[in-house]
Amino acid sequence: MFTLLLASTPLAATASALRSGQLDLLSYINEVCRRIDTVDPYIRALLPETDRRARLIAEATALRARFPDSTSRPPLFGVLVGVKDVFRVEGFPTQAGSQLPAELLAGPEAECVTLLRNAGALIVGKTISTEFAFAEPGPTRNPHDLNYTPGGSSSGSAAAVAAGFCSLALGTQTIGSVIRPAAFCGIVGFKPTYGRIATMGLIMFSQSVDMVGFFTQDVPGAALAASMLCKDWRTLETDPTVKPSTLPVLGVPEGPYLNQASQEGLEVFEKQLTHLQEAGYTVRRVNVLRDIETINSRHMRMIFAEMAQVHAAWFAQYESLYRPRTVTAIREGQSVDAEELKLARNGRMVLRNQLETAMIEEDIDLWVCPAAAGPAPEGINTTGNPIMNLPWTHAGMPVMSLPAGWAANGLPLGLQVIAPSMADEQLISWTEQLAGVLVEG
Repeated sequence: MFTLLLASTPLAATASALRSGQLDLLSYINEVCRRIDTVDPYIRALLPETDRRARLIAEATALRARFPDSTSRPPLFGVLVGVKDVFRVEGFPTQAGSQLPAELLAGPEAECVTLLRNAGALIVGKTISTEFAFAEPGPTRNPHDLNYTPGGSSSGSAAAVAAGFCSLALGTQTIGSVIRPAAFCGIVGFKPTYGRIATMGLIMFSQSVDMVGFFTQDVPGAALAASMLCKDWRTLETDPTVKPSTLPVLGVPEGPYLNQASQEGLEVFEKQLTHLQEAGYTVRRVNVLRDIETINSRHMRMIFAEMAQVHAAWFAQYESLYRPRTVTAIREGQSVDAEELKLARNGRMVLRNQLETAMIEEDIDLWVCPAAAGPAPEGINTTGNPIMNLPWTHAGMPVMSLPAGWAANGLPLGLQVIAPSMADEQLISWTEQLAGVLVEG
């Protein structure tokens, strides 16, 4: 355990302190930059940048001059945000973890990044991504133990938040690239309902399932970020249903899907269920996802096909610059014909309807299950298995990962919590209560 590589930087408290002036903005910038200079050579969460501190001090000085009155400061005034290197960000090159020329991937800034800037956030830097958000890892290591992966593909974003380089970081999810690294790094990960956060300005992997998500250390911080990023976010003032007054009924997806988790992962999950039941939660076990192998195959064939479409021109010219696992994925995608792709895309809504119908029939509010098959694997040649995240991503349902116990090797585990589509607000409200039980357990 390398506990000195971890630092507490909860978004909600940090944002409040910066807005009020309780935390001096320039002191905050200097402290974080000192931490990055000291710690990131070991973790390698951020892409290198010349004069990062000077840039941030200049931006912070300009922001403070623009908002001298603490009562008029925007919600994310001065908050440092990491941005996965598949988002285009003005002033930063974009390479998506690849060796392709940066100018090839250039374009207007991602809409979600601009939203955060408009809310007062400062970009601490680009965070390392696997190659084109797939399987070829970068150099990032897990801040809990440098001998283990932080997960992926949003490797740098998860590690940066856990290490205290930023209170918020953007990631993307095509299979499990937010929820799994959040679990591996012991932090909160949020993936909204498909389409609720704009993907404009993103180097896409698969347009049918790609979602922008993010990492924080706290659920209140996730609620704050979601209110800035999600389209048509509902508040308690406008919609009382977004903060349910009763505890949610929890559904456990029993059967072949759940059996994909490791023995250790399942044992810790059962302990967390016991804690929840002791705290008054009702847990119902439901046999669903019996065709999980078909769903897994359909999802992978679909995303590879769409990856091949995105990369058609680039791959034709620069194939030699792509790494082996990415080449294999694109080659498989090229073998998917139009009819197979159409059926796979249609399967997304079929699966969502099946899962949400089961929730209604069994009177379930949320699904709960392990956020990953087990703890982070040793080494950084793989980012771990995303299999536990796949069906929820395929269905486009909102998901949160909460820290939930520890593996025998001392690494964190996570609980994955899933709500019906467009119930993102209720999901976040309920998970704040759940997180408290899991921490106490």
